[in-house]
Order: sequence, then C-alpha cells, then structure tokens
Amino acid sequence: MKRKKKRVLRLDVFLSSVDAGRTISKYRKGEAIYHQGDSADAVFYMKSGGCKVSVISKQGKEAVIALLGKGDFFGEGCLTGPQPCRLATVTAITQCEFMRLAKNAIMNVFHEQQKFSDFFLSYLLARNARIEADLVDQLFNSREKRLARLLILMANFGKEGEAQPILADVSQETIASMISTPESRVDYFINNFRKLGV
Repeated sequence: MKRKKKRVLRLDVFLSSVDAGRTISKYRKGEAIYHQGDSADAVFYMKSGGCKVSVISKQGKEAVIALLGKGDFFGEGCLTGPQPCRLATVTAITQCEFMRLAKNAIMNVFHEQQKFSDFFLSYLLARNARIEADLVDQLFNSREKRLARLLILMANFGKEGEAQPILADVSQETIASMISTPESRVDYFINNFRKLGV
C-alpha cells in the first residue's frame, strides 16, 4: 500500500504569486508602512528586512512594542471587523520587502486554503503567547533581565537551532523603549554583558 506524501505549505511560494488583492512593495529604511490611525484594510507579510511596531501616546511619547523580521505577519487587526483604524505605526528599520494582502483577498484565502488557514492560526497563537510572555517579563523581571531576554529574542536564540545576527540598525533608544528603561542603563547593562564575556 502506497503512503500519500503529506504536502507541506511552502509559504514563500504561496505568497509569491501576485494577483488581485496581493501586491509586493519595497520600503526604504525609515519609511512608514502605515501609521497609527490609518485605515485598516490589509494584512502584510514580511519577505525581507526588519521593521518596528510603535504606538504614540496623546502626549507624543513613542513606545516600541515589537520588532518584526522576515517571515512575520502584521496588520491582522483589520480582520477583527470592528477595528477600522490602525492601532500602531509600522516603520522599516532596514530596507524591506512586503507582500500586502487586501482584507477581502486574505479572507478568500482562508476559505479556500485550509493549510494556510491552519498555518496563520498557529502563527497568531504563537505570537499571542510571546506577547503574554513580554507582559510577564515587564511586570516581574529586572531591567537587566528584560534586556537579556530581548537580546536573546532578537537573535532568534533557540529558533530553528541557530542564533542569528541581531539587526545592527536597532538603536539603544529603541531597545530602551522596549524594556522601559533609560538609554544610559541599556548602555551600562550591555557593557556589563561584554565584561562577563556574553
């Protein structure tokens, strides 16, 4: 009896086909993909590069809440229905290439492609778990531990077996914002890590 080979979803191949509702765009470092308050009408898939997700308070204070890289999705808030506006700003921190999937296009894909739907759900659940871990980290760990965890996450430590180089374009100001500490403390802790040979 022959066993059927299980077909694996090749995401890059699947998302490389451009059609109605799917477009590819390139952004330069510093360009905003969208701003907080913009109309929420598409989901994005990052094909290459890195970007930051930030929110700005009414007083004008910016907080970086996430760093995204190749293989990440963002903008999925448009799928929740009652969210007509973006809740955050996404800005390229390196040169980036994205696949933009219009809301109606990705909804059609969910209905027609079970493997993609399963993959996307798994992706969102994993990211939700990461956000919960970030919150626990902010509430209970020291600034030094928060920095160490962030640097490990930025290096993809333990992901697919090997650490990756940390994006060189992430400033200490961005890192300080992500762990809620002054820049001077980030510099101090990084120097301590170096002295310890980390």
